[in-house]
Amino acid sequence: MNQLGQNTKFILFELNEETFGVPINQVVSIERPQAITRVPHVQDYVKGIMTIRGLMVPVIDIHKRFNMAESLKATEERIIIVEIDDMMVGLYVDSAHQVVDLSPSQIEDTPEIVGGLEAEYIDGIARYKEDKLLVLLNLKKVLTTNEVNDLKKIEV
Repeated sequence: MNQLGQNTKFILFELNEETFGVPINQVVSIERPQAITRVPHVQDYVKGIMTIRGLMVPVIDIHKRFNMAESLKATEERIIIVEIDDMMVGLYVDSAHQVVDLSPSQIEDTPEIVGGLEAEYIDGIARYKEDKLLVLLNLKKVLTTNEVNDLKKIEV
């Protein structure tokens, strides 16, 4: 995953008490949920659009995108604004709570037992703390090119 042999920083977030990470260099900001305007005739994982610093940003419900049940315990929801293919997208998550610095030795390839389309989203698995595993997402594969193009149409 990290070809340079250098440490990489990741923003950690929770979905249903599972921890995921996205590279900090792709994160624009982390926002508290605010008014999200629903948009008709979009995929079910598109929560709607919101305005951030004068820009309209589509918001994706990551629970639905990953076919996960919505969390019943989430009290610290956040929207992580990331850049995917020169476009800002909001990822609606249960919480975003810290930044970790991972060395290449902490990151392992995705296990073969993780198959199907979901495996494409995953860049690797990292061990952090004593007994915690962290799923590292490949943001460029969370949405297909066609899905990004569809989002660009509602962004205008």
